[in-house]
Amino acid sequence: MLKGPFLDRNWMGQNEDYASSDVVMLGMPFDGTVSYRSGSRFAPELIRLASWGMETYSPSSGKDLKEVSFHDAGDLDFPLGNTYKSLDLIRENVEQIYAEKKRFFGIGGEHLVTLPAIQAISKFYKDISVVHFDAHTDLRKEYLGEEMSHAAVMYHIGGIVGFENIKQIGIRSGMKEEFNLMKKYNTKLDFPEQLIKLTNKNVFVTVDLDVLDPSLMPGTGTPEAGGFTFNELMNWFKELRGLNIIGADVVELSPHYDSSGVSTAVAAKVIRELLMCM
Repeated sequence: MLKGPFLDRNWMGQNEDYASSDVVMLGMPFDGTVSYRSGSRFAPELIRLASWGMETYSPSSGKDLKEVSFHDAGDLDFPLGNTYKSLDLIRENVEQIYAEKKRFFGIGGEHLVTLPAIQAISKFYKDISVVHFDAHTDLRKEYLGEEMSHAAVMYHIGGIVGFENIKQIGIRSGMKEEFNLMKKYNTKLDFPEQLIKLTNKNVFVTVDLDVLDPSLMPGTGTPEAGGFTFNELMNWFKELRGLNIIGADVVELSPHYDSSGVSTAVAAKVIRELLMCM
């Protein structure tokens, strides 16, 4: 038998024992409804490799990943071209995570992967608020004739948790009707301090990486100028630490659109900092 050592393909700092972990990281390499630049299916694997270029300690939070006790379960294996079956696989696995009294941390993949996660979690928690970081509203009923689309994910989630329980941050692109829906339900947040309103809620955090400006995150499917700097995003994360976060995901890295690898490295750091909030 070969003695190695061999390269670890899991996220650095993970708890190798699933049973004793508090959080389960699940890779969701799905981009079947991407409307512009596909490729986010390759993100989970490359983010894992990039994670080994970081330390487990975060100076920003003063915590180490080993204090989070998360287990990297690897990537789900999706049937190519079958959107509904892929979403079913996510929902079934996330349900299993919560049935075993753990919390979910997802790595996409496109943003539609958040929908089955919320469907699963809503079976175990009530009074859920979804904190949505994104450049785009994602509040269309359908896109290009397709109801199950990454451009419609927050609309469908609103049907589960109630639109008034969605809080959207960094939004700068969408249709007029979508912005009218945001105004109707007061979903937009402008300052990190506003997150204190969610203190008594069960909070799910979803981060579309295009919330960051394309000057530091060009490797995404739909880049949108005018986004956050990394430190601006971290100011929001500081306020998240006081909330009851029951699950989270980070989505929409398309790594091959940034051959420098910087976007993937930034994505890995966003994931590390969000893990520290849980």
